Amino acid sequence: MTNYKPKDFAKLLGVSVKTLQRWDREGILKANRTPTNRRYYTYDQYLQFKGINNENDNRQTVIYARVSTRNQKDDLQNQVAFLRQFCNAKSIIVDRCIEDYGSGLDYDRKMWNQLLDDVMEQKIKTIIVTHKDRFVRFGYDWFEKFCMKFNTTIVVVNNEELSLQEELVQDTVSILHVFSCRLHGLHKYKKLIEGDEEIAKELQNGDKSDT
Repeated sequence: MTNYKPKDFAKLLGVSVKTLQRWDREGILKANRTPTNRRYYTYDQYLQFKGINNENDNRQTVIYARVSTRNQKDDLQNQVAFLRQFCNAKSIIVDRCIEDYGSGLDYDRKMWNQLLDDVMEQKIKTIIVTHKDRFVRFGYDWFEKFCMKFNTTIVVVNNEELSLQEELVQDTVSILHVFSCRLHGLHKYKKLIEGDEEIAKELQNGDKSDT
């Protein structure tokens, strides 16, 4: 079962922490308490708040892992192993594991788009990722709210807060990686054209007709 700190649960519901505290006092949405008297909330409470019957909820819990290139296959397997270990420790039953390749800046990832389609079709209950940028590099907050509209929760296991400088470095590296891949593709395409006599001849004729 997934537990949420008040700050995270408030964000999930789209309310403030003060509102949660008031609801707790008024008995509208009672918080659970740890042995050290810290408040926390559960995923079942989220479903109850949204009016979803958990007993008849046949939606899937999905692990989503991603790396940029197939050369990072070992990193991908490490992500999957870590997430499965997390789910086992939390007694979370995993229905599906998605292993994806592609840049976090690329919104055309086939498996990622299929996952979003499943979210919109009310097939997904929970998506579990290691870091926010494994799901998407930019616009994570928007996609999180989008999933919430379809009663899907994204669980980020390593949800550490990065400094502005660290985020800038990560984003810059991602952008450079994307453009370097595109440049490599252009060079490869150029070599293919140069190696094809028929295409090269057509290009030459086209240049002559322009003069």
